[in-house]
Amino acid sequence: VGFDPLNLAKNREQLVYMREAEVKHARLAMLAAAGWPTSELFDKPLAADFNMAPALDSADRVPSLLNGGMDTISPLWWGFCLGLTAAIDLRGIQRSRYSDVEITQKDDDNYYLPGDYGFDPLNFYPSDKEGQMRMQLAEIKHGRLSMIAVTGFAAQEAVSKIGVVDETPVFFEPVHLGIF
Repeated sequence: VGFDPLNLAKNREQLVYMREAEVKHARLAMLAAAGWPTSELFDKPLAADFNMAPALDSADRVPSLLNGGMDTISPLWWGFCLGLTAAIDLRGIQRSRYSDVEITQKDDDNYYLPGDYGFDPLNFYPSDKEGQMRMQLAEIKHGRLSMIAVTGFAAQEAVSKIGVVDETPVFFEPVHLGIF
């Protein structure tokens, strides 16, 4: 998906680098878009089960830069997240920059695809070229939408001072509960 309407990339290598960054951010945003409401739904019950204090504030808002509450999360957890992120990022750099794979040979089997870490334990990635292109396009579109969604979650909670699930329960409760 060579999408660069503002011509920010000066050459193909820079476009590949920007694509890699977009894929990484998209995947992180997809996890966050699923994890944000999930944490609002399950934080208090799980905290009670483990005899811990919930991470959510009194208005059921997730800790974030806009909401505050980041200090309620253990520094060990932040260190683990940072270390895992660095390891994944270093793996991507190793695969893209320090391998014998040429990033410009798109038709070759030795072509490096931005964001491809060779990790597909459930074999979801199609084997045919058309299926692969469809999967790549779907991933980047879902990722872009997720980036917008997470930005919306943060803005909504900061402005309304109410958690996302409490603000829009119709999206997060079973249908039969809303009818009766």
